[in-house]
Amino acid sequence: MSPLGLQAQDLHKTYRIGRGKPPVEALRGVTFAADSGTVFALLGPNGAGKSTTAKILSTLAKPDSGRASVAGIDVVEHPDLVRRTIGFVAQQPVSEPMDTGRENLVLSGRIHGMSGRDARARADELLTLFGLADAGDRLVKTYSGGMARKLDVALGIMHRPQVLFLDEPTTGLDPEARAQMWAEIERLAGGEGMTILLTTHYLDEADRLADRIAIVDGGRIVTEGSADELKNQLRGDTVIVDIMGSAQQAAGLLTAAELLEVEVSGSTIRARADRGGEVLPKLLAELDSRGVTVASATVARPSLDDVYLRHTGRSLVAAGAEGGVQ
Repeated sequence: MSPLGLQAQDLHKTYRIGRGKPPVEALRGVTFAADSGTVFALLGPNGAGKSTTAKILSTLAKPDSGRASVAGIDVVEHPDLVRRTIGFVAQQPVSEPMDTGRENLVLSGRIHGMSGRDARARADELLTLFGLADAGDRLVKTYSGGMARKLDVALGIMHRPQVLFLDEPTTGLDPEARAQMWAEIERLAGGEGMTILLTTHYLDEADRLADRIAIVDGGRIVTEGSADELKNQLRGDTVIVDIMGSAQQAAGLLTAAELLEVEVSGSTIRARADRGGEVLPKLLAELDSRGVTVASATVARPSLDDVYLRHTGRSLVAAGAEGGVQ
């Protein structure tokens, strides 16, 4: 049996951020395992501990306690061997803007020990695969955001790593560029057989790309499974009503017995119901009878945001405003 692609066991990490300031517990016992050749997503808002986990697994940070391995290699005991096994695509651009895309790739290959001939051949291959062949000899500073992000991923896989870390790979991209990046990640996982650790705060990104998802909150993994497994754990339908005025006040007027787990955020009332299609008309009639104006109302099957809400007590969108150490 081949080793696990990734494994983390009870990882703890605390950052001390300055004199007179309390320490920040970034990780509080993170444990998970990812099979080789799969996409494993850490899903959560900024400050949840996703990036810290990725940094430990990629040897960019050391845990205070716990163990971690990549392709069966302990990240603390054999960091140099781990670095030869992985590729890492950070949140911030890593390419040199005053060099061409081709020059960036060839330099990366040479740093990883490739011959000049092999590095040039691999650079040509990747420029073609990522749709950058026509821009390969242009300075990177002339690239669009989507093109530059594709180049970052190409740099991460220049040396054909077994494991690839993608830390928030589509943050800041427009919808078209995000869709293109998703297609590239799917190709890498399916065609190249890489193990990919994806950190993201985008629900749709995790839902589409990941074989398994770990939801991270406050430095802990609160639940884990495939997207379908996680959503199937929830009972009934999601009912969402946006009102004109105070949702908190409107929610206090509701008496519909069929509603479960009523949650209020801003002007939105979110609840669960066993038969959402039947409950919604009753709910709208009750709100109308009490003089509450409804702006919109929907019924949907459970989403990953509903899963996040169930396990953390708030939606991922609301949690994203909190920030903190990642």
